[in-house]
Amino acid sequence: MAAGLFLRLPGVKELLSPLKMKKASIVSIGNELVSGQTADTNAPYLGRELLSVGIPVDSFYTVGDDIDSIVRMLGLANSDADIVLVTGGLGPTDDDVTRQAFAKFLSTELQFHTDLLEKVEAFFASRGRKMPENCKRQAYIPAGAEPIANRLGTAPGIMAKTKGKLLVALPGVPGEMKQMFQDSVLPHAREFAGGQAIEVRKLKCFGKAESEIAALLGDLMRRGRNPLINCTVEHGVITLYVVATAKDKLQAQKLAEKDEKSLRDTLGELVYGTEEQTLADVVGENLARHKKTIAVAESCTGGYLAKLLTDTPGASRYFTYGWVTYSNAAKTTELGIPPGLIEKYGAVSGQVAEAMAQNARKKAGTDFAIGITGIAGPTGASEQKPVGLVYISVDSVSGCQTQRFVFSHDRDSNRRRAAQMALNMLRLKICI
Repeated sequence: MAAGLFLRLPGVKELLSPLKMKKASIVSIGNELVSGQTADTNAPYLGRELLSVGIPVDSFYTVGDDIDSIVRMLGLANSDADIVLVTGGLGPTDDDVTRQAFAKFLSTELQFHTDLLEKVEAFFASRGRKMPENCKRQAYIPAGAEPIANRLGTAPGIMAKTKGKLLVALPGVPGEMKQMFQDSVLPHAREFAGGQAIEVRKLKCFGKAESEIAALLGDLMRRGRNPLINCTVEHGVITLYVVATAKDKLQAQKLAEKDEKSLRDTLGELVYGTEEQTLADVVGENLARHKKTIAVAESCTGGYLAKLLTDTPGASRYFTYGWVTYSNAAKTTELGIPPGLIEKYGAVSGQVAEAMAQNARKKAGTDFAIGITGIAGPTGASEQKPVGLVYISVDSVSGCQTQRFVFSHDRDSNRRRAAQMALNMLRLKICI
């Protein structure tokens, strides 16, 4: 029996129960998903699209290619929600058993459709190929269900309405799934949503831990309130989600705007952006707006800071120079750091980070410069200088600011966190 996994989104039931809103559940099918060989990108896409029309997702389920396991997951999803969306398992091979599971769940038989077979045959003929025999199984769908046209592939989807609920199965191929969802499923989802509305705002924060931000917000993060405020953490960036629900879009927007203002008033400069903005995006916008330039001198981050800054289109407006001076010799020959300074304080020190920033700014002729030196790990540490120790300096005409950090992660995370922290220091310095 194939294993089944599920994830219930935190706080959704408490948020929705007062308004009795229509909800959705998503079931992703495939042995490659439960084994971790393939990442599921379909479920997040569907969740975002459904939310955009006012339907929140109550649960996600992932299950392998086993009929009984799929039927069991369909039962759980159906008990959670008004719309059940399934992706995967509609192909022509023996392990594609979603249509059989759908039929079993609906207590019906698979029914052959001549017109569906003709479409599959025409698909192959248009490419000068003969249809493989096993593709005939794609012409079967559960009796009473409707096929969903697939313009990009051979597997039709399945749509069934039962007991006031909508059940949909789509292919797992992302391109086909998205086209079919947009063309044939989204209009039904809008219909199901009726007048209900959801407004989601995202605030990006940096500079404090999740627990510290939660303490600052206090009652604003209480479960069961509307708007509901959730948060996620990735590489030190805290994303706050303001999820407001109401009977119409305007009311939901007003609720979200009120809470967004409360969050900004409480968190102040910890909030650096909205939606999908990165620290590098915001720093770049600020540099460009003020017509300022930046150069970087990196050691332990190995060019990661320069990468983040230049990932943003149009970075040539403000980014001019970057040095990766990994060795002591490079710090001396490229940036002019006195060997005596390195000998006295060590390459990983506030003094060397400051000299790196100051000399980089002088050589590049920029308004700002950043110097980073540290021990990313897992080796190279001592009792006085542990793994994760990083010094960051930001130099400008107003002076040089240097901070000491100790990150407690693996090598890759330590480098990323150091680069992110440098961007945040620059962001705050630009605003002074």
